[in-house]
Amino acid sequence: MSAALLAGGALAALLGAGLPAADPSGFSDPPPDKIVIDVATVNGSGCPRGTAAVAVSEDNTAFTVTYSDYLAQAGGNSAPTAFRKNCQLSLIVHVPHGFTYAIASADYRGFASLERGAKGTEKASYYFQGSPDTGTKTHAFNGPVADNWQATDETEVTQLVWAPCGKLRNFNINTELRVDLGTSDRTKTSFMTMDSTDGDISTIYRVKWKECPN
Repeated sequence: MSAALLAGGALAALLGAGLPAADPSGFSDPPPDKIVIDVATVNGSGCPRGTAAVAVSEDNTAFTVTYSDYLAQAGGNSAPTAFRKNCQLSLIVHVPHGFTYAIASADYRGFASLERGAKGTEKASYYFQGSPDTGTKTHAFNGPVADNWQATDETEVTQLVWAPCGKLRNFNINTELRVDLGTSDRTKTSFMTMDSTDGDISTIYRVKWKECPN
């Protein structure tokens, strides 16, 4: 999937490295112009071609990555490789002149059905194109559970890292779902997905904005 999508949050700096830290007093209102995100690549077993999309909030303070075929499962009649699914997004973010951005938080939501003794894991990694540094957050869920789940990755205000002004770099997010049967009954299926009520996965990224120096 490769298309220019209107988006106003820029997936550009959560847990990045090698860039100047934010000035907590220097936040700006979201720019009035729309932000354009080119989806450079979408790869992974959790996001087959045509099953991932990006949408922006009207106020340019958040954007959502939506999936429609992202499910990890183990036990029962599950395929041996189905216990782990992942999706790698590489985004090119076009920001209005004079602005830069940072990711303040990311929300992940889904549904988990884990037998007693089973464990589910949601993991997300964030990094800039060409950077050796990767920021990673992991959230674990233990069975028995059959309920919706939510995980939030947050960055402290003083630790926000901003995209470099006047430069265009791909930003990459690699998400992963994993199910470990542990001591559970292997004849029963445990699974984990990022399902919303309409059957899609919605991952929300909240954005802070700042004006670049003249």
